[in-house]
Amino acid sequence: MTIPSTIAATAPISALMSDDTEMHDDEGPGFDMGEPPQPAKAQPQAAQAYRVLARKYRPQRFSELIGQDAMVTTLGNAIKRGRLAHAFLLTGVRGVGKTSTARLIAKALNCVGPDGQGGPTIDPCGVCEPCRAIAEGRHIDVIEMDAASNTGVDDVREIIEAVRYAAVSARYKVYIIDEVHMLTKNAFNALLKTLEEPPPHVKFLFATTEIQKVPVTVLSRCQRFDLRRIPADLLASHFAKVCAAEEVSAEPEALALVARAAEGSVRDGLSILDQAIAHADMEGAGLVSGDQVRAMLGLSDRGAVRRLFGLLLAGDAQAALAALRDQHDLGVEPAAIFKGLLETCHGTTLAKVGAPADPAQSVEERADYDRWSADLSFQLLHRIWQLLLKGHDEIARAVDPSEAADMAVLRIIHASQMPDPGELARRLASGAPLAMAAPSAQAPAASDAAPAAILPADYSAMIEHLAQNGRAHMAQQLHDYAGLVSFAPGALAIRPVKPLPSDFARDLAAALKALSGIIWEVSISDGEAAPSLLQQEHAREAATKERILATPLVRAAFEAFPEAELIDYEAAQPGTELRSIAS
Repeated sequence: MTIPSTIAATAPISALMSDDTEMHDDEGPGFDMGEPPQPAKAQPQAAQAYRVLARKYRPQRFSELIGQDAMVTTLGNAIKRGRLAHAFLLTGVRGVGKTSTARLIAKALNCVGPDGQGGPTIDPCGVCEPCRAIAEGRHIDVIEMDAASNTGVDDVREIIEAVRYAAVSARYKVYIIDEVHMLTKNAFNALLKTLEEPPPHVKFLFATTEIQKVPVTVLSRCQRFDLRRIPADLLASHFAKVCAAEEVSAEPEALALVARAAEGSVRDGLSILDQAIAHADMEGAGLVSGDQVRAMLGLSDRGAVRRLFGLLLAGDAQAALAALRDQHDLGVEPAAIFKGLLETCHGTTLAKVGAPADPAQSVEERADYDRWSADLSFQLLHRIWQLLLKGHDEIARAVDPSEAADMAVLRIIHASQMPDPGELARRLASGAPLAMAAPSAQAPAASDAAPAAILPADYSAMIEHLAQNGRAHMAQQLHDYAGLVSFAPGALAIRPVKPLPSDFARDLAAALKALSGIIWEVSISDGEAAPSLLQQEHAREAATKERILATPLVRAAFEAFPEAELIDYEAAQPGTELRSIAS
């Protein structure tokens, strides 16, 4: 990593005065010719002004930009092929390197190399006069403008007038306009024509944090680069290099905490790290520790948050309230505690779906997430998330956030144990008791217990089971429009005799799982299938009718009355003849 040297402060004026000036002062009143001249007193050396880390370690090369590889590759290819756009728009959250990238692009376009014969390059030398002048902010052809302070149409007219003139000493005249979204509508309109067809010696570089406020007419005239948030693990690695360059010792946990607090912003992270180093020096040890960073930022111990989350799952109200009080006594804000609980719930849910683990997580944190994800259902995790989110919002608005946190924790403990509306409806339909068992301290009471397995004996019993438990429409569709290919508990294959909804198999599998407690595999097959139950009923009715018509009595009746019609029949008791009604 290239570490720029600090800029020395200017020496006092008195130290720069000439000998002639000093003699002139000595010739004033009270001057004694016989007295030997006294040596001038040495002036105290001026202290160097401290440069904050965010300025000291501003990227000077594209290789020093972290987390923006795609943009660097695109720019490098464009420069090599001579396909440079006339306007670039850089957008992203604060502190990801928008202005730094704009300056690097200005360097890349105007670098002439150490020998003065070079051309545009993705790797500017940093030693030629254009590179040094741009880095120091004094190049006459690279104009930086803050749109937040120069918002009007008159400011843009000055740019429009100036672009007509060629660059004084550089290859390109570059205009860097920061926070471009702050320009007024009239200012944007005045810039449009020049932005669309600028002179060949002019390049525009815009930077903004609020891309949605930039008119579409401007966006369509620029080559846009979206700078990404920097991942926490990459930030922590970068901060470790900075600490090494500053000869500061820092614990990995402390750097991970700083990286998380930065929220993807390099500048924010370096500012926090600057503060953490100062805090460590004040403590006297000189080591940036996780506890110090946590205390400085007012963060809750992640281990304490996970313990509180476990108490919520166990339904231990007294222990959960005591844990809240302990965190409050340590100076942790209730909102920070609930933010940590939300992160814990989110991490557990991601672990349940099998998402890749966050490299910044500790081994203990991953182990807890894996254990909870195995015990908790998605429904419960989503419910806890909603309850935590509601509690966080209430704490932000409450007169006494501590009381609001207590009430939110108690609501989570009790509300998370209630059945969801679907489970409640099934219990009402089946006549099962609605009372919930008391939470147990040994096992997570908030964890949903799987319903008792109720496995139908055959296909007809399965359809009957669906009809009796709130799935009458689905049961009717199976009865009328699906022929059975194969059936086994947990596996079903059907062949539609009439079109079924595209998501029918998925919905049927979910319904069977909810009713039986096991996972079902439902497939739509083109194989040989039995007729649908409705077709089978029609076939049985036709066979019964044929059998009735074939009886001697009914046949004789139709012979006597040729115009007669069989309109109804009923099955006789066992051992008796079929009775029919004819007219």
